[in-house]
Amino acid sequence: MKLTQIQYEIEKGVATVTLDRPDKMNAFTQTMRNELIEIFNAADQDDSVRVVVVTGAGKAFCAGADLSSGPSAFDRSVQDGHGVRIAEHRDGGGQVSLAVFRCRKPVIAAINGHAVGIGITMTLPMDMRIVSEDAKIGFPFTRRGVVPEACSSWFLPRIVGISKATEWVYTGRVFRASEEAGSGLFNHVVPQEQVLDKAMSIAREIVENTSAVSVALGKALLWHGQAEPDPQSVHLIDSRCFFWMGCQKDSHEGIESFLQKRPPRFSMKVSSDMPDFYPWWKEPKV
Repeated sequence: MKLTQIQYEIEKGVATVTLDRPDKMNAFTQTMRNELIEIFNAADQDDSVRVVVVTGAGKAFCAGADLSSGPSAFDRSVQDGHGVRIAEHRDGGGQVSLAVFRCRKPVIAAINGHAVGIGITMTLPMDMRIVSEDAKIGFPFTRRGVVPEACSSWFLPRIVGISKATEWVYTGRVFRASEEAGSGLFNHVVPQEQVLDKAMSIAREIVENTSAVSVALGKALLWHGQAEPDPQSVHLIDSRCFFWMGCQKDSHEGIESFLQKRPPRFSMKVSSDMPDFYPWWKEPKV
């Protein structure tokens, strides 16, 4: 794939995605949107990718949408030279968030600097967030006369709770990550120079010790379990998944490697070895 605003590298099971407009603080553009969607679709299908780490080039992670076009930067009524009806419009940040959400590999945000607006909302569907303690974070949509996007009104309350989400969204204030270290938004708040190392350490732990299919199913259980109405519904789903995995070669290898006190050699692939009932949340309820 040809990329102009993103760097994409794969090494030892970890795909590193780097937002690459450092002179513009990695401000989000339509080109960046398209490239991120393409990357996450590709990573989902690539068995050489076990974990995706997303970071920013330079001092910022992503300073938000590129507003250089002026006061009409958020006016989507005309795109590509033709008018767009309100029912036809699809938010670009939301398209990125859905691509991240659909990716069956764990995604870790290594927030190395400021992350504001789409710069932080694009990380919400990611599975973990490691952030620089000095990074400025904010959901300033109400201060720009718009509303939260990128599916953030679904993700944010589920991550930090409705009270904290309303505080951040209604005020639109920008804060240092260290001020909200206990909010639940971040897995780890560390000095800037340690952000990528911490993210990579977690990524390597996943790559070296876990079954790719187990992780993919575990990710689906955690995210989609939130939409189930009660524990009984989840019980039926995880019972099915546990039964199926217990019959597979990765389960046998996991137990054998434990008994033999050696690293596991899992061989199942996400691209070809998922159960026939996946994705279960798209099936009719019985």
